[in-house]
Amino acid sequence: MSLPVTGTATTPETTPREVDTLIIGSGFAGLGAAVKLSQEGKTNFVVLERGSDVGGTWRDNTYPGAACDVPSHLYSYSFALNPDWTRSFSPQPEIQRYIESVSRKYNVLDKHVFNCDVRSATWNADTARWVVETSKGTFAAKIVVSAVGALCEPSLPDIKGIEGFTGEIFHSAQWNHDYDLTGKRVAVIGTGASAIQIVPQLAAKVDQLDVYQRTAPWILPRADREYTAVEKFAFKYVPGFQRLSRLGIYLMRETQVVGLAKAPVFMKPLQFAAEQHLRKQIKDKALRRKVTPNFQIGCKRMLISNNYYPALAQPNVDLVTDGITEVTATGVVDGTGRTREVDAIVVATGFHVTDSPTFAGIFGRDGRSLADVFDATGQQGYKGSSIANFPNMFFLVGPNTGLGHSSMVFMIESQLNYVVGAINVVERNDIATIEVRQDAQDRYNREVQDKLESSVWNNGGCASWYLDKHGNNTTLWPGFTFEFRNITRKFDLEAYDSVNVADLPAPTPVAVPTAPDNDDDKVSVQ
Repeated sequence: MSLPVTGTATTPETTPREVDTLIIGSGFAGLGAAVKLSQEGKTNFVVLERGSDVGGTWRDNTYPGAACDVPSHLYSYSFALNPDWTRSFSPQPEIQRYIESVSRKYNVLDKHVFNCDVRSATWNADTARWVVETSKGTFAAKIVVSAVGALCEPSLPDIKGIEGFTGEIFHSAQWNHDYDLTGKRVAVIGTGASAIQIVPQLAAKVDQLDVYQRTAPWILPRADREYTAVEKFAFKYVPGFQRLSRLGIYLMRETQVVGLAKAPVFMKPLQFAAEQHLRKQIKDKALRRKVTPNFQIGCKRMLISNNYYPALAQPNVDLVTDGITEVTATGVVDGTGRTREVDAIVVATGFHVTDSPTFAGIFGRDGRSLADVFDATGQQGYKGSSIANFPNMFFLVGPNTGLGHSSMVFMIESQLNYVVGAINVVERNDIATIEVRQDAQDRYNREVQDKLESSVWNNGGCASWYLDKHGNNTTLWPGFTFEFRNITRKFDLEAYDSVNVADLPAPTPVAVPTAPDNDDDKVSVQ
């Protein structure tokens, strides 16, 4: 399991480094946690980041065309608005620069340990501490905040022969910028959010591009544009203008919740807009049939693009919908038996969301890993922030906190309110251990799943990565984001079992052997 660290490098030590709070990861969630703890006056914390800088998924995903599909002014911290966004939808480099600027502005880089892989985290009941093993030594922490994120572990396809391909192959999240694709024959596997940004960029430079589609996505127009000089001036100098713009974006996005989570019939206007977008951009009827989804819009992630469909219509691009049988040393074999020779394969098959490999390295109170717990019950947590059997551990972007319509930064900030509130309660009441009660977690999850019953995600006619192997949607929040903000506004200690420091059992005495008898000088070592 790899977990992040930021700041000053440390060398492996035999004695664990003691900290009050240990944060794993420094994307939007982990960096936000560091900032909030610092603002609360807390100094005894550390952020472990496996990369060489802050940013998380925005540091790692540097593929051509990488950009956000949430408007810039909403996809940012409310406490660190950025008046310098250049476009309505920001490209990856601009988002990464913003995250870096926040880390500098709030002076938390010295709390980071970079290039640090977290290998395991194990609860020690005797010391009421988490023992965290990393590539840079061992840490002992009273509280661990997991901010690993859902889009951090690339998902690789299980295709016969793919390991024997002799050309260049890489995942979209691990782009090889040293390999020039110009004039090459390239295969892109996948047609999700990353692929529809990559394909137009490659179509303009490669000799032949084969796009392998398993399921056609719904694609809406991308209302992207550069901000005018007047707008940029207003964002920077007119009091309240940027916050008002942000509020307007937020409210417009929240209207989608009615159709997504409450009554799918209200998704029809959006689906009509997507159908019109498709008809306008794809004139060839055969290609149009291939790219027309067979499920209700919203059931899978809705995508936005103005140049994906036109790229598919280019003469050097083929959309393959016959599946993949195997990969040979030099090509890809589709379901009809045809082999297409390629020089490079770009894997754009997403991430491990409901089955992240990181889960296997976190061991709770009863010795089971988080992977074992999730395998038995599915991803279940309490308010997306805590999980029974894992005392003194909190999760950012945990179960059922994902969105299909708006900014995850809003949800992260809601969780930060809750988690920092929990840490304050622990300190104020001299609490040694705190763990969400199983009955509270079960009741909460029943309510979440009941709300999801009427959603488009459960009734839209598709199979998506939102669902786990038990058939439950353990990924998305089933309502308005302000509802989540309300339930996380204050930490509710009554939903937890807690033990005060004074009530901890006394440590078991360690028997010390007595010295052997000596006729000349008998000494008993106590």
